Amino acid sequence: MITVVAEIKVKPGRRDSVMEKITALLPSVLAEKGCHRYEPYVDFNGQIPWRKTVPDSIFMLEDWESLAHLEAHQQADHMDKHRENIKADVLDVVIHIIEKA
Repeated sequence: MITVVAEIKVKPGRRDSVMEKITALLPSVLAEKGCHRYEPYVDFNGQIPWRKTVPDSIFMLEDWESLAHLEAHQQADHMDKHRENIKADVLDVVIHIIEKA
């Protein structure tokens, strides 16, 4: 099992629009073979002085059975359409692939 932490950095004020598109995508991704989790998260709204705030980012937490499943996910038609659908609002995407130590 591998876990993906993806930070989708969106243009200021466009996070809600991108989140709506991600929400519409969720059933397709969750139906993919090897997908155990695909959940969006946003910055916690609280005053904590020692944390980094990222109000214009969406974080995806994903669990995949294997790297092959993740690669198939990246090549899925619905993902190509999704990337095209949000590209005008996205500044950058940073992807981390991690596993339990």
